[in-house]
Amino acid sequence: MKNKENNTILLASGNAGKLIEMQALLKETPYQLITSKEMGIHLDIVEDGDTYAENAIKKALAYATASHMLVMADDSGLEVDALNGGPGLYSARFAPQPGATDADRRVYLLEQLQGHAQPWTARFRCVIAIAKPDGEVRTVEGICPGEILPEERGIQGFGYDPLFFIPEIQKTMAQMSMQEKNTLSHRARAVMFAIPLIEKMIH
Repeated sequence: MKNKENNTILLASGNAGKLIEMQALLKETPYQLITSKEMGIHLDIVEDGDTYAENAIKKALAYATASHMLVMADDSGLEVDALNGGPGLYSARFAPQPGATDADRRVYLLEQLQGHAQPWTARFRCVIAIAKPDGEVRTVEGICPGEILPEERGIQGFGYDPLFFIPEIQKTMAQMSMQEKNTLSHRARAVMFAIPLIEKMIH
């Protein structure tokens, strides 16, 4: 594979916020991320799996085949206990209106939680799939527990971060420094588990 020489990994995502987080998480490793956009590869992957793992594996294998590189893909979601684990797999397309923004999804989430007793306990869950062009694929999972606040706090991050509060540090994800997020977040925890697998799969 190409990345045997240069330790480059293709990130199967067009999410700029996710790329920044992933690059920061791999900063102290010999591995570098390149996006599918930089490679000039765009695949229309329908994320119709029944689990985060199925969606992540589907993306990782498709991009590994197309790029002939080691690929990292993830699927993640917010699981709120009062909503029976929702929005879960549908976190990125939770709001009903077409073309909904992150802000629209946060507003809709709070609307759905009205009438439910607080605290609104929740967790972020992330599954990362690492795939090789020959079809070998491994997955890891990271979880970050917390709760949903009734109002937004902080301006960092993306998605539901301004509403997701972590009691142990008394901050939302959107108030956390990159160093804090790269220690506590669901994606950080998944990447920490992924690094040893990447080492094995590359070498």
